[in-house]
Amino acid sequence: MAIDTRDLAGDTRDWVATTSATVRGWLDHPRASQALLATSVGLLLFVGSMMVLSASSVLSYVRYDGNSYAIFLRQLGFLVVGLVAAVVLSVVPPERFRRASVVLYGVALVGLLATYTPLGYEVNGNRNWLHVGPLNGQPSEFAKLAIMWWGAHILARYDRELDQLRRVLWPYLVANGLLVGLTVLQGDLGSAVIMAAIIAVVLWVAGVPLRFFAFFGIAAGGVVGALIATTPYRIMRMLAFLRPQDTITDANYQTMMGTYALASGGWWGLNLGASRQKWGGLPEAHTDYIMAILGEELGLFGTLAVVALFALLGWAGVRIMRRSVRPYQRYLAAGATGWIIFQAFINIAVVLRLWPVMGVPLPFISYGGSSVVATLMAVGLLMSCARAEPGAIAERERRARAQAHQQSIGRVSAVVDGRVGAVEHVGQAPERSRSGTADRSGNRKRRGASGATARGEKGTGTSR
Repeated sequence: MAIDTRDLAGDTRDWVATTSATVRGWLDHPRASQALLATSVGLLLFVGSMMVLSASSVLSYVRYDGNSYAIFLRQLGFLVVGLVAAVVLSVVPPERFRRASVVLYGVALVGLLATYTPLGYEVNGNRNWLHVGPLNGQPSEFAKLAIMWWGAHILARYDRELDQLRRVLWPYLVANGLLVGLTVLQGDLGSAVIMAAIIAVVLWVAGVPLRFFAFFGIAAGGVVGALIATTPYRIMRMLAFLRPQDTITDANYQTMMGTYALASGGWWGLNLGASRQKWGGLPEAHTDYIMAILGEELGLFGTLAVVALFALLGWAGVRIMRRSVRPYQRYLAAGATGWIIFQAFINIAVVLRLWPVMGVPLPFISYGGSSVVATLMAVGLLMSCARAEPGAIAERERRARAQAHQQSIGRVSAVVDGRVGAVEHVGQAPERSRSGTADRSGNRKRRGASGATARGEKGTGTSR
């Protein structure tokens, strides 16, 4: 029996057309941006929590007297704090908390300055940590949030004057440059590069002339080159990146161990929790190099799934930015999206040996309390911008009107039912009284008729 391929091709085309129409219709929904953002971030947080538990279990067991869950539980606590902050920021209109960015900038500046006091301490050659009471954190993570949030506030304030160099320089670049400079002096070049990327992305979205980018790009490149050339360990990292075929040394030991972890994972991985490198072979297994552990345990499929989730998040952020009608919301969405996606790109590129080693965590995946809290606050602001889209506002107003209409119908129905019940109750009494009167009158008539009959019969009897 011959199969008509034309029918199969026609069915395939119809299925593709129907599916495309369904997807386009779903994406046209006013709350599609919110769903895309929440789905991608939620899945990344789930994968991140799972991988932190797996990658840190051995280190946690050794460091905390046999407790394999200590690091994971600490990360879980910071995750709850970040989620609460994200929810609060997401349900409030973006303009409501706009002036809070000024306070955040001041807090970030004080935090960076405090690292140069006895409260600050050094980790892996970078004096970018702060110890306050029982808490340890990196003020540079909140400095990224301040650059994104406060920067959007300032650029929106001078939105019509951004073609002038003085408005770009002051106060935006000067104030944000102060945060970047303090971070560089701490030795944290990776965070400084992320901050510079946030500034560049927001200025690009703001439409700053390209000649400004050329000037500042050359200046930033010169500064980074000077920092690398004047720091021995950065020179070693750069040489190890340029010559990956060299034998394993201190400079390329971590990158080689990360490569071995990815290679041993294959297509489908060694299964969750079965990593070999987390037993001490790979430094920073649960922080900067957690992507290598993920590739070892979940394979190429797992790494591509994480990359796809970041791509979905980036697309949702660009969609929110393009649908924002106010400059402040547009710059805020651009800064949050640029920060998360660029930092994810840097981290993954370092693990894949496509970028020189920089100590930046993978958003939502790596261990780090200040990182996850600050990043989730950025997500909350991005969600607030998604809720402020004109379509989303119109849809909420329509739902509110429909709900108010239903409530009004319910109140009217209750009033009408009450009045009808009262009328029926009042109307039944006269009917009963009338029937009672009729009965009584009828009885009187019957009694009268009976009396007349009796009298007539009696009279008849008398006459006879």
